[in-house]
Amino acid sequence: MADIKGRIALVTGAAQGIGRAIAQELADAGAVLALADVNEAKLLETTAEFTAAGVTAAPFVINVSSEESIEAGAKAVLAHYGKVEILVNNAGITRDNLVLRMKKADWDLVIGINLTGSFLITQALLPAMLKNRWGRIVNIASVVGRAGQAGQVNYSASKAGLLGFTKSLAREVASRGITVNAIAPGFIETPMTAVLTEQQNTSMLATIPLGRRGTAQDVARAVKFLASEDASYITGHTLDVNGGMFMD
Repeated sequence: MADIKGRIALVTGAAQGIGRAIAQELADAGAVLALADVNEAKLLETTAEFTAAGVTAAPFVINVSSEESIEAGAKAVLAHYGKVEILVNNAGITRDNLVLRMKKADWDLVIGINLTGSFLITQALLPAMLKNRWGRIVNIASVVGRAGQAGQVNYSASKAGLLGFTKSLAREVASRGITVNAIAPGFIETPMTAVLTEQQNTSMLATIPLGRRGTAQDVARAVKFLASEDASYITGHTLDVNGGMFMD
């Protein structure tokens, strides 16, 4: 996708998993990378791997649970590159428990990182997009934000909130040539799902018509599409990447 070549793309949670795969797909399309993550050691390692492969990439340590860290990180990115044209809000965590056992701290942390963090970093980087009159914002939500999941009221609420955020922001910025979309991955092979038991894996696979777990690359390719001119007439949309696990 030649239209992505040279575009400056910031990916949060870029040091591993889905975030790293997204960064790789965008880099393969010629994007210039701003890699953001809270894990500095892993972030520097990932950035070094990209630059060794000839990719233009710079690391930015950003803790999306901290407003101060987001503000400082956004300023650093803009000072380094001057603008961000593609923003992928990927960073996220889980703190699962049944609602009667869930600590408020775990509710606050998940909402703070998955939803509030996405809002804050978008708010910090949006003025440059508005000035440039072009932008792509892609929010990584989840199938559980669409369908719900027992034991994940905090995670489901954060991802459902992200879908509402996507639709509302899309209406606000469309006139400036900025599209805002979401991707709702299903059961994806990541470190987050690696902790599931064999029984949990088997039960989950039984709900997927395609009969397999998705890969980080499946999600990353969807991000690349939404960031491209091929998707220039798509905004406010949620793209389900879930093997048929949830159908709307």
